[in-house]
Amino acid sequence: MGTNSFLKVLPEMVTFLRVAELGSFSAAADLLGMTPSAASRQVKRLEKEIGVQLLQRTTRQLRLTEPGAEAFARCRELVLAAQGTMDIAQQFSQKPSGLVRLSAPKAFARRVLHPHMLGFLQRYPEVDVQLIVEDRDIDPIREGVDLVVRLTTAPPEGLVARQLMAVEHILCATPRYLARHEAIAHPRDLLAHSCLSLGEHERDNHWRFRKEGEDEAAVVVSGRYVSNHSEIRLEAALADLGVACVPAFVACEALREGRVARVLADWEFQGNYHGHAWILYPPNRFTVPKCRVLIDHLLGALAGSDGSDGPGSLSASSAKSARPRAGS
Repeated sequence: MGTNSFLKVLPEMVTFLRVAELGSFSAAADLLGMTPSAASRQVKRLEKEIGVQLLQRTTRQLRLTEPGAEAFARCRELVLAAQGTMDIAQQFSQKPSGLVRLSAPKAFARRVLHPHMLGFLQRYPEVDVQLIVEDRDIDPIREGVDLVVRLTTAPPEGLVARQLMAVEHILCATPRYLARHEAIAHPRDLLAHSCLSLGEHERDNHWRFRKEGEDEAAVVVSGRYVSNHSEIRLEAALADLGVACVPAFVACEALREGRVARVLADWEFQGNYHGHAWILYPPNRFTVPKCRVLIDHLLGALAGSDGSDGPGSLSASSAKSARPRAGS
């Protein structure tokens, strides 16, 4: 390939990158605003220019060839460099300004981030924020998002990961439900109760507990309502349907108002979804003032919090043992 001949296939490189990331010509075409056939032609042109096959196409899936995997890594670097180039003016500006696109899971965005965004916007009047509320994992590089909050114990490689807060799960029920049913003093007492669990996996109803000075306890619970969304489980608990497991940040307002009460508060609930909230971003994002001030604002606001006392809580909270899908 000649010295400048790569210039004519820059769009093809971007198309190939999106096709490889999404594993589909149709999905990439939707993202890029073109037809699937146009996306396919662009990838074929790139393969012709480079002189190697980049994708193995079958009726069911697309796979990167060995040279395709190398090209994918280089094209990803290219997009990162392009994004960094677009931010040069911001990097040399002393005053944060412009739009920051921030993605976070629904419950966490509403219960934890949103209250802190209002103060941030007042403090930085020239910075705008687009809060993208999505429960799926968003790739900030592929989808053009500046910052991503993810609740997990295993931040992905290739991104800077800063820990925002621990995520603790608790059990709760309404005072009315607790008054009408048998007392719960030990995890085994849950066997006589309707327990509201996730139901994503068969072991989601295997609840484990630990208490200092006592043996660990484990029970297999059952209940009338199962949902993989924490706010739905809380609403079910508020309707007196049983004992719900939810993240502390979801239940904090209802706890504070007395609408629900902690169950087995002297036991540590060791469900499958303890973890941490992380803010993720490509390495070049922190150098942009508008992103840096938002990252610092959230790190400062959430330091030491597990969300159990509500937004802005600074109560000391040690990190719990953790597993993925912390925000379910």
